[in-house]
Amino acid sequence: MIELRDVHKSFGPKQVLRGVDLTIERGKSMVIIGGSGTGKSVTLKCVLGLIEADTGLVTVDGQDVTRLRQGSSERDAFLARFGMLFQGGALFDSLSVWQNVAFRLLRGSLKKPKEEAREIAIEKLRRVGLTPDVADLFPAELSGGMQKRVGLARAIAAEPEIIFFDEPTTGLDPIMSGVINELIREIVVEMGATAMTITHDMTSVRAIADDVAMLHGGKIRWTGPVAEMDASGDPYVAQFISGSAEGPIETVR
Repeated sequence: MIELRDVHKSFGPKQVLRGVDLTIERGKSMVIIGGSGTGKSVTLKCVLGLIEADTGLVTVDGQDVTRLRQGSSERDAFLARFGMLFQGGALFDSLSVWQNVAFRLLRGSLKKPKEEAREIAIEKLRRVGLTPDVADLFPAELSGGMQKRVGLARAIAAEPEIIFFDEPTTGLDPIMSGVINELIREIVVEMGATAMTITHDMTSVRAIADDVAMLHGGKIRWTGPVAEMDASGDPYVAQFISGSAEGPIETVR
């Protein structure tokens, strides 16, 4: 479903991606791990076409992302295939919960009548464990865990084929993190969606991944099934999942 081949991206003199090769199979959940500043978010943005790679190929379902013109109907149709759970929720403060969830359903090519959009939003809120009375509240009236659930409901509101999760458990306590991980796994399987997650949280990795890719130094150092991660034999993976200060990943002392 998603393929990156020898993708490079620099910002001025800073090389971020130095030849990323990655394949995400249709209907699979891929989790990309790696330290801060290693290029995980840049990789995700290259897939969406929000950032254009300097060189290399990025395809989604065989479609070359770089050939889609900004603002074109073809690009709008391409983006309609995606859902996104942003780090921190990223809800609109001035919109009610249901309006946040139905944001895409009220605009653009997916536009639906207001009442229908509201019904869909309430259905998606139920799917993530929130009752209808939450629909007319505002984000500031919700706890961090509830905001994350609303963000997840928004990500699935338009029934996307591909869902991106950006640090889905950031800022949550261990219990709520476990709840969100379980919800993500259930929803991805239920929808048959292809999922791409970036995270530092190894508990999330083990809960939601089918496959794992280790990104370091602008390259994928290892990729494979999550069941093989602990015995990967790769020193970068071993150091990262153990949290050790000793190994090939340099640490600031």
